Amino acid sequence: RMAKIKVVTDSSVQLTPEEIDKYDITVVPLTITIDGKTYTDGIDISREEFVKKMDESEELPKTSQPSIGIFEKVFEELTADGSQVVGIFLARSLSGTIEAARQAADIIGKTKEVTLIDSELTDRAEAYQVLAAAKDAQAGKSLEEIVNHVEDLKKKQKLQMMVVNLNNLIKGGRLGPLAGKIATLLNIRIELHMPGGNLDVAKKGRGKKFSKNFDKRVLKDIEEHKHDIKEVAISYVDTPEDMEVWTNKIKEINPDIKVLTRVTSPIIATHAGSGAYAVFYTTEDF
Repeated sequence: RMAKIKVVTDSSVQLTPEEIDKYDITVVPLTITIDGKTYTDGIDISREEFVKKMDESEELPKTSQPSIGIFEKVFEELTADGSQVVGIFLARSLSGTIEAARQAADIIGKTKEVTLIDSELTDRAEAYQVLAAAKDAQAGKSLEEIVNHVEDLKKKQKLQMMVVNLNNLIKGGRLGPLAGKIATLLNIRIELHMPGGNLDVAKKGRGKKFSKNFDKRVLKDIEEHKHDIKEVAISYVDTPEDMEVWTNKIKEINPDIKVLTRVTSPIIATHAGSGAYAVFYTTEDF
């Protein structure tokens, strides 16, 4: 094949198998260790299987970024025909994946061929950037045009996540000392955002009522932008029935909005814990 621009991402991304195939996206898997056994995300454990194991496990699963060696191999293969690579990865605040990719490109002397972008997000929000880049690449756009498109899209996105059980977040240390302080309060739930790639507690409250208010606020926002939003994505850990309700509510707002409702990656499930869900949408074409 002739030289072109190829897109690489990590397995925390929320892409359908059809999208990966159609846009020729390379997905580098993270690994997860649960009860002493290590799995490769999406290769020898499905998202649903992982969540079931996580919910049954006493220990918090451990997630690991892809090794530098794996990235070296991927970059060598993809650049062998003279192609450029654009790598878009989950936020630095969540994982060292982009750092491992950077070191790999450096070690094999491919820093000119490999352009790395911190999505500052994850899941479907990361996917919007990956899809934008992959579609641009297929349309023959330049590297500069692709990078600018992704950077532009990044500013126009919002990730809103509801965490209903703080145990995993506290154990995982991703929220720092603040999380422990919040969690000692009874039955506290939090709404998380990721402005500029940082995990922020946007709001905190108690019990189901807090989640219901979150749902109302997000649905109201979707209602207000119902003609500009092309897709709403809902990613969840282990509450498919509740998410079905969400899907139907969005369809009622505007049946033309595509709704993608899927289980999140082991990486996110591990940090967010049982019962968590997130909503993503952008008014941009991606």
